Amino acid sequence: MTLLDAFSNLEEFRADNHRYPLPHLVFMAVCMILCGADDWKMVSKLGKRKSKWLSRFIPLPHGVPSHHTFTRVFATLDPEQFRGCFIKWVSAIADRTHGEIVAVDGKTIRRSHDKKNDKAAIHMVNVWASETGMVLGQLKTAEKSNEITAIPTLLDMLEISGCIISTDAMGCQKSIAQKIREKKADYLLAVKGNHETLHDDIKLFLDPLTRQDSLPESASHHETLDKNHGRIEIRRCWVSTDIDWLEQRNNWKDLNMIGVVEGERHVGDDVSIERRYFISSLATDAETFLSAVRAHWSVENNLHWVLDIGFREDECRIRKGSGAENMAVFRQIALNLLTQEKTENLGVKNKRLTAAADDEYLELLLQGVI
Repeated sequence: MTLLDAFSNLEEFRADNHRYPLPHLVFMAVCMILCGADDWKMVSKLGKRKSKWLSRFIPLPHGVPSHHTFTRVFATLDPEQFRGCFIKWVSAIADRTHGEIVAVDGKTIRRSHDKKNDKAAIHMVNVWASETGMVLGQLKTAEKSNEITAIPTLLDMLEISGCIISTDAMGCQKSIAQKIREKKADYLLAVKGNHETLHDDIKLFLDPLTRQDSLPESASHHETLDKNHGRIEIRRCWVSTDIDWLEQRNNWKDLNMIGVVEGERHVGDDVSIERRYFISSLATDAETFLSAVRAHWSVENNLHWVLDIGFREDECRIRKGSGAENMAVFRQIALNLLTQEKTENLGVKNKRLTAAADDEYLELLLQGVI
């Protein structure tokens, strides 16, 4: 599906005498954000530099619009409609595999706050497919605590059957587990103090298991060792499908197993050990369980860190209207295109620089969507 097709259903809200169709503005913005633009001013400036190239794909009888046009349009454009088109586009181009880990995690865009107008920074809930490295969808919440209501709404928009949906402790909610199972997916939820009794019961059962030399048939253990840059990380996982004793088991849809992951980190002479506890509808071994947990943790490096370093998301000062929320979607579109391109062994930031300097590489990034 081309970008122009994906966003062709955006409802026009401007007067009939507008010069630029909405899908054309979206196309120009995506291309220039791929080339390194992080705000509407640079989208316009880079677009004017590349107007000859852009005119190969869309008509530009009036040239590339000013940054005022981009600012006004995307501050006013309905973010729900824009997000819906984005999800439709991702669904058409993303190949998800059975058993893929889909991480649900939130991120606050720090500079999107507006003290003058008493507007808090927006918080985005992202759904990220670990294997394909693509953002499948996102939803704005008023604040972090609103993730609890946002996650089921977002999952309802997505095709996630056969996937393993992982969340942090904030997403460990009975309603979210129910929604995931309704969507024919499995859940892997971190348990912390927000479910204190559940957490303590699991801890009391699993901690003695970690000290046993021989495990029962209902349990398994797996361990990994990583060394890099003078740091040693040992990860150990114990899981058990013996949960008949757990009083709360019937409160969680299709709960099948519990697990604990222990992380031991050595940095010089300093050693730290941390344990985290989980519930899941899976019925699998410790190796698969640990792999799924690690895939969720990778969202910090492979999504949040990339958005901050590769796109300077936390430094973006777009605040007017729905501009910050819509720009967040543009970054996700660009990130998906950049991560799917495998010919250049470069980070996101350098891929964007290459796209700005090389029209052929820019076309390569857009291959299949233009």
